[in-house]
Amino acid sequence: MAKSSFKLSRITIPALGLFWLAVTTLPFIFVVFTSLKTQEETYVNPVWALPESLNFGNYVQVIQGNYLTYLRNSTFVIVVSVALIVSVSTMAAYALARLKFRFNAALFGLIVAGMIVPLHVTLVPVYLMTRSLGLYDTLFALIGPYVATSLPVSVFILTEFMRQVPRELEEAALLDGCGPFKIFARIFFPLSGPGISTVAIYNGIMLWNEFVFAYVLTSSPAVRTLPLAVWEFQGRYAADIPTILAVVTLSTLPLIVVYAIGQEKIVNGMMAGSLKG
Repeated sequence: MAKSSFKLSRITIPALGLFWLAVTTLPFIFVVFTSLKTQEETYVNPVWALPESLNFGNYVQVIQGNYLTYLRNSTFVIVVSVALIVSVSTMAAYALARLKFRFNAALFGLIVAGMIVPLHVTLVPVYLMTRSLGLYDTLFALIGPYVATSLPVSVFILTEFMRQVPRELEEAALLDGCGPFKIFARIFFPLSGPGISTVAIYNGIMLWNEFVFAYVLTSSPAVRTLPLAVWEFQGRYAADIPTILAVVTLSTLPLIVVYAIGQEKIVNGMMAGSLKG
């Protein structure tokens, strides 16, 4: 019985892996192949037919438009937002994980509760606040909401991670005369590298695809980000399917590269933050 079940697992596990690989890969392959077709091919040939020739004119058309402006805007907003998220969440996580003060648990619970707040509930107050501050239709209008909505999950991950740092290291630093800031900078921040990488990559990927705040808080093409580029090209070329999918391909490639490089850090950081003891 044991041998038969072992043989069955050797067959089913690779089969399930290949099935999941096909499910996740085929849609992207379809998008890439269709983006290389002409508009006439998409209407005349079958949907899954290979392109008759590699037509890169769709990509040239997209790049010659506002795509590079959208890419620059997205890169700026994501880099600044992720830097602020990492800075604030690491300091907050250290205080919640290692410093003893009143209402520590209540404050941590309040921060974690922010994870369940629906995004759309905040749109109107955030829009009004942005208008009153004079930040509407600027890239800085996106940074505040991005940081605020990303902090709960970031603090949660890093707090659980910092609770696992051996207390002996902290006590040794205290004996050497280090204060809380030095202990954080010299011990907890370096040792939390996997968790920080997880937070940075996770939030970078999530914010790269963010559409709602970018749509509500910006209006001019000069300050719009990549998700709005997809939306704009879809409106502008409503029937030009290959051009639309060329935008999707160009917008997705940076995410694929980043995730391929950092997927191990994400998994290890999530696993480390979920274990106690």
